[in-house]
Amino acid sequence: MVTRIVPDTAARDAILDAAERLLPRFGYKKATLDDLAKEAGIARRSIYAHFPSKEEVFLCSIDRVVERLLEELRRIAAESGPADVRLWRMLVARVMLRFDSVRRFHESLDEMLADLRAQYLERRENYFDHEADVLATVLDDGRRKLGWSIDDPQETARSLVVATNALLPYSLSRAELGSRTDVQAQATAIASLLMRGVQATPQVAPQRRR
Repeated sequence: MVTRIVPDTAARDAILDAAERLLPRFGYKKATLDDLAKEAGIARRSIYAHFPSKEEVFLCSIDRVVERLLEELRRIAAESGPADVRLWRMLVARVMLRFDSVRRFHESLDEMLADLRAQYLERRENYFDHEADVLATVLDDGRRKLGWSIDDPQETARSLVVATNALLPYSLSRAELGSRTDVQAQATAIASLLMRGVQATPQVAPQRRR
């Protein structure tokens, strides 16, 4: 492959693009900095101008996937439609966008990043916190405009994140999760079930007879 002269402003993205292509092909452990440089079409030394280590390259490539997801969640949250419709779409999107990002993977993300497990899990919790922040804005909107009985939108948002995490492609590979149609059907069913809970009127406990 001929080495390209990549402008500094584009070099970081070129490296991350290469990492996204190499991860499903080799996994983290087998991919080398030479592989990254060759795939990106840049000199190996250019990688160190943007990332301190191979570990950071691959972790940042996952960060970027989540940044795209957050952009989509914020876009849906900012729409003018009813809060219940927006929240339902956001719950489905957080599952499906991740599923689509691992469409070429044969192993689970956990398996491919086993050597980075501690750093990866810490980042993953941070991802979930940011997603919950966006969900909370719509929950608060539903509380104010639709009368949803929610005491703490942030706590409820975190519960919705945990409830939909079972469908995320972390421990399971794409093949183990099933087809896109199957996953979407499960995601929509769970989102609909969760929405009924969010919108439900709290039941008043019956008073005991004296």
